[in-house]
Amino acid sequence: MERRIIVPDDGYLPRVADPLLDRMLEASGAVLVKGPKWCGKTMTCERRSASQVFLQDPDIGDDLIALAETKPSVILRGPEPRLIDEWQMAPKLMDAVRFALDREHGRGRFILTGSATPVVEPAHTGVGRIARLPMRTMSLFESRESTGEVSLRALFDGARLESALATMDVEDYAFATCRGGWPEAILQPDRTISLDMARLYVDELLDSDIARMDSTRRNSTWLHEIMASYARNVATEASLATIAKDMAGEPPSAPTVSGYVDVLARACVTEDLIAWNPRLRSKTKVRTSPVRHFCDPSIAAAMLGLSPETLLFSWSAFGLLFESLCVRDLRIYAEPLGGRVYHYRDKTGLEADAVVVLRDGRWAPVEVKLGERHVDEAARHLLELAHRVDAGSMGSPTFLMILTAGAAAYRRDDGVYVVPLGLLGP
Repeated sequence: MERRIIVPDDGYLPRVADPLLDRMLEASGAVLVKGPKWCGKTMTCERRSASQVFLQDPDIGDDLIALAETKPSVILRGPEPRLIDEWQMAPKLMDAVRFALDREHGRGRFILTGSATPVVEPAHTGVGRIARLPMRTMSLFESRESTGEVSLRALFDGARLESALATMDVEDYAFATCRGGWPEAILQPDRTISLDMARLYVDELLDSDIARMDSTRRNSTWLHEIMASYARNVATEASLATIAKDMAGEPPSAPTVSGYVDVLARACVTEDLIAWNPRLRSKTKVRTSPVRHFCDPSIAAAMLGLSPETLLFSWSAFGLLFESLCVRDLRIYAEPLGGRVYHYRDKTGLEADAVVVLRDGRWAPVEVKLGERHVDEAARHLLELAHRVDAGSMGSPTFLMILTAGAAAYRRDDGVYVVPLGLLGP
């Protein structure tokens, strides 16, 4: 049955980042919100600003950028909080904001949004004056597809998992994976059009967006092949050499591949999962390679030409993209807790697809399994990892969780939680 997302009258679906932005504006002179294009940064920030300047405005954008290069303080004039959208198009604006905050203290004066990191860093980083808020595409909770009955915060606070049934099934996850968390695609009632939007995003990205990041000319064929290789290696520890070798045709040099991968990261297109290196009871060597992920699994699906229908018959690919979907949502839900998400793997092959680590040191390992068939194996891995980590220095895990595309949330006899992604929330 086709699902319809109920949208508020004002057309805005609340974001997990909303209260975070409010809190940062109360504590800092400015907030820098960074995330991929079309993830909803501008709409979220515009609602909290008193005035705005859009550097990508096709009518006056060139004039604004020229003004920012000669007298950036003029751009900052206006009712506050003042929103400066896509600030990286005129990097001197960061120095101007920092200088303004040094000269005249205050809270919540500026909001800057950016979908790329400039090659030339500003002279002032804004440390101590400018708070930084990552923003991603919409989670299943934000798109109102997950009920959020299982709260990540509540689990970390010691709440016992209550049994519950999810409303999403495997076909819903396949659709959500291919559509992605792009707000406009989520708000589009026609499912065919919403799927097209993710593909159009990739086309636009390859066609012009990366080329406009800086003055470097890039080979569009290489960029396409690198992204396609990334897609084939998503949710794996593929090295850059492996990505290059997997490219069609004659691959470019290793430094060139590294440069292209770097620009994709600076454009927030990719967001690799770095390794967690805890203190262990034994001298087992922990692997440090990152796990490859796009900012949204729909990019991988688009690069591989996968639809919800074909994904259901490509179970191996579906499992990897579902893992990427879970990692995206875990990152979003961990942000309000001051948490970060890592992965774990050691030389014995023991691994956890995700480890959520909070600022206060609490941690919880997570395994991702598309179906129920491998839940027992995943539980054994989690229990072994909990035993292997030195609890004296790291503390015991707050909980052990397996994220699935199944129907029910429950607590196993061994204490491991099994939770459908469609029940998880912040």
